[in-house]
Parts: sequence; C-alpha cells; structure tokens
Amino acid sequence: MNGAQILGIFLVILVVVVICSSIRVVPQAHAYVIERLGTYNTTWSAGLHLKTPLIDKVAHRISMKEQVVDFAPQPVITKDNVTMRIDTVVFFQITDPKLFAYGVEKPIMAIENLTATTLRNIIGELELDQTLTSRETINTKMRATLDEATDPWGIKVNRVELKNIIPPAAIQDAMEKQMKAERERREQILIAEGEKKSAILRAEGQKESLILSAEAEKQSAILRAEATKEATIRRAEGEAEAILKVQQANADGIKFLNEAAPDQAVLTLKSLEAFAKAADGKATKLIIPSEISGIAGLASSLTEIVTKNSES
Repeated sequence: MNGAQILGIFLVILVVVVICSSIRVVPQAHAYVIERLGTYNTTWSAGLHLKTPLIDKVAHRISMKEQVVDFAPQPVITKDNVTMRIDTVVFFQITDPKLFAYGVEKPIMAIENLTATTLRNIIGELELDQTLTSRETINTKMRATLDEATDPWGIKVNRVELKNIIPPAAIQDAMEKQMKAERERREQILIAEGEKKSAILRAEGQKESLILSAEAEKQSAILRAEATKEATIRRAEGEAEAILKVQQANADGIKFLNEAAPDQAVLTLKSLEAFAKAADGKATKLIIPSEISGIAGLASSLTEIVTKNSES
C-alpha cells in the first residue's frame, strides 16, 4: 500500500468522523442554543439536527420542563416588628431558551434574591396575625411580582408557596398557650351546648308526659261520666217500665172486675175482704155492723152471678 492510498483512507475516516460529530439529537422537552463563531445563531428544539463542523457549537442545553427550587429560610420583619423566618418554594418554567441563556447571569440565584426581596416587601406590610392567616394572598402577590420580573429572562413563574413560617420561640409559646385556651373555651362551649340540649330534651319529655297524663285523665273522666250517665238512664228506664207495668196491671185488674160485676158489688166484695183480714186473729173484739145480713145477701147474689158466668 503506497502513501496515496493511506492518505485517501485517512481522509475518508476524517470525513466520517466530522459528519458523525455534526449530527445532534435533541431530547424531548429540551432545547439547544447554537452559537456560530461565538455569537447566537439559532435554537434547536427536540429532534434530529445537523450543525456546521468547526463553526457551530452547542452553547447551552436547556430543559423546558417545569422546575422546582426550594430556597432556604429568609429572615423577614412584620409590620408590628416581629422577626420570623420564612422559606419559599418557587415553581418556574423556561419559555425562551435564548433569553434564559443570555438574559441574566446565574438565573437561579437571581430568582432566589428576587424572591427574598419581594417576600420582605410583602411581609413588611402585614402584621403577625395577618401573616399567619394570609398565605394564599402572599403566594398570589409573590407569583405576580416574580413572573413580571423574570419575564425578560425567558422564565415564567407558575406558583410560589410559603413552605414554612417560623416565628420566634416566645411567639410560638404564646401562640401555643392561646391555642390551648381556645381549645378549652370551645370544649366548655360544647359541654354547655350539650347540657342545654339535654335539659331541653328532658323538659320536652316531661311536658309530653304531663300532656299524655292529662289527656288520659280527661278520657278516663269522660268514660266514667258516660258510664254514670248510661247507668242512670238504664235505671230510669227500668223504673219507668216497672211503673208502666204496675199501672197496666192495675188497669187490667180493674177492667176484669168491671167486666165481672157491677162497681157496687166489687166495692162490697173488697169491703168483705178487708173485713176478713181485719178479723184474722189480730183483734180481740169483732164489731159487726147492723147491715151484715144485707151484705151477706149481696155476697150470695154475687156468688151466683160468678157461677152462672162460669157455666155459660
């Protein structure tokens, strides 16, 4: 093999190496900033790209995914001069690789310092109680301020969260005592509410019991009155019926006697019956009236009349 052949083989190998080194594949959710001879040339998105050998170079490889940065706690002072420490979490995303690469030196450090400054400005306008209860308001204000400030850097701030708010030890003790007193107060309120409801339920139960007892007594009195009324009516009806039957019997007896003999004969017979009863061993002396013979004759006549009526 002569020198020309060796040189040809060397040139072929060199060309292959140069071509292979010029091929670049950009992964998904990434971007490459390309410089040509030291100046910005273009930005490659995800996919296959070919750069000019020895002239172009990949200056920055940038991730386009959302990123999270947790900053260390920062000392801040509230409006009522209480010093506390607050650490924040910032969620951001790079929207313009060129501005991110050339807009600011050390963009993460710039975001951290901007976050600390914004946090001090916002907390300085709030008192301690407002700071502890207004996290959502603080997060919204910080996000708006940071997003506007980082826009020239090709960065979009999606969310800002206050991770921890650490007040001084004395404030923490006072807050714990206050929370304990508040819990005890709520407990007493709940106990009082329970006793109140229990008393109301007992009173309502007694009320219902008295109402039911009164209603039962009323019904009992009504039933007793109705029973007494019914008994009185029954007794009155019985007495009236008895009187009617006695009167009817008397009327039937008188009618029978009237049909059997004249009135004077009936009266004479009744007189004899009374006379016989008076003489039934209850008197020591018997006084016979002078008209005894006439009465005896009348009695014989009545006997004959009754006998004839019987035979006929």
